[in-house]
Order: sequence, then C-alpha cells, then structure tokens
Amino acid sequence: MSGLPIFGAPHASESNRPNAEIPAGLRIAGLASRTIFIAALLLITILVSLPQNETIWTVYDTPADLVRLALGTGVSIWIVIQLFRVPRDVGGYRTWVYLGCAAIPFAVICALAVWY
Repeated sequence: MSGLPIFGAPHASESNRPNAEIPAGLRIAGLASRTIFIAALLLITILVSLPQNETIWTVYDTPADLVRLALGTGVSIWIVIQLFRVPRDVGGYRTWVYLGCAAIPFAVICALAVWY
C-alpha cells in the first residue's frame, strides 16, 4: 500500500526532475523560440517607450515623455535579465516550444505594427 501514489498528489516523474537529461533538439527549439519572443518583446518595449514628439535629448521638456522613457528603460532592463535566465527542466523547454508557435507570430506582427 505504501508504493501506491496518494490520490491528487503530484508524481515525481523523470521528466520533471531538475537533473533529467534534456534532449538537444528540445533544448535548441525551446531556447530559439524563447529568444525570438523575448527579443520581439524587447523591440516593442523600446519602440513604445521612445519620445513621441521630440528627440531623445529633449525628453526632459515633456513630463509624459520622461515617464514613458523611464518606465520603458526599467522594463527593458527586466526583459534583458529574463533573456539570460534559461528554463531549468524539460517542461520549461517544452512549454516554450508550444508557446513559441503561437506567441512568436503575434509578437512579430505587433513589432511590425509599432515600427510602421
């Protein structure tokens, strides 16, 4: 009876352990989709946080542009930090592969819409 799992208790499967071997293809696909998505998100954040009517050197004249630039700088720094934090298990890489299929086209379309 002690060998049976308790109903509703999570199972410690081999794929969820931090020490599990991550297949090379899954690692490459997960990191690639994650990097592309985060880079597109960073581009969108930078483009949105730029001053609207002025250059970067006259941003102090308009308080709204100064706030937008300060918030954009903070968010961009946080996004760059997240870029270097990789997933720790197989499930994280698998999630990024699945999420990348839907999120990357949307992020690229949003980046193009903001750019033009």
